[in-house]
Amino acid sequence: MPEVRLVGPNGEQVGIVSVQDALRLAQESDLDLVEVAPTARPPVAKLMDYGKFKYESAVKARESRKNQSNTIIKEIKLRPKIDPHDYETKKGHVVRFLKSGDKVKVTIMFRGREQSRPELGRRLLARLAQDVQDLGTVESQPKQDGRNMVMVIGPHKRRSEHKAEARAAAGDKTRREERDQA
Repeated sequence: MPEVRLVGPNGEQVGIVSVQDALRLAQESDLDLVEVAPTARPPVAKLMDYGKFKYESAVKARESRKNQSNTIIKEIKLRPKIDPHDYETKKGHVVRFLKSGDKVKVTIMFRGREQSRPELGRRLLARLAQDVQDLGTVESQPKQDGRNMVMVIGPHKRRSEHKAEARAAAGDKTRREERDQA
């Protein structure tokens, strides 16, 4: 006759009982009999409301996903002989990405004879890193990859901190507007 170690609905040990007795107890208390540890000898079963258990575990999973931050890598492409105004525009994009908490992959594309002058690209990447050093740090140093030179800049703050900061700023703005209307 198969037996299980039964655990009550509040976690209390009931003891080792037959499967039929465990099922009868579950029906009497209007609960489900759930096998918790099938490999144990004897197997462990628990009296619980399985629907409620599934719902609570789904809520916990959703909460843990909400608090999780996924890193996004944005990419900016430059050329070694970039115009000063175009450089400022691209630098503005890098600043915006870093402020929103994203990593930035900066790629310099070399064409033709430009490939024989990689120091131009290194100098440009060093200048960009210097210009945005208060927002982020260089995570991977510039390295030549075929016709391209690549560098990754990561933000100082995590994405979640940026979101919290933005929410706080939005809250201040609405309070100011309410005060001005009164």
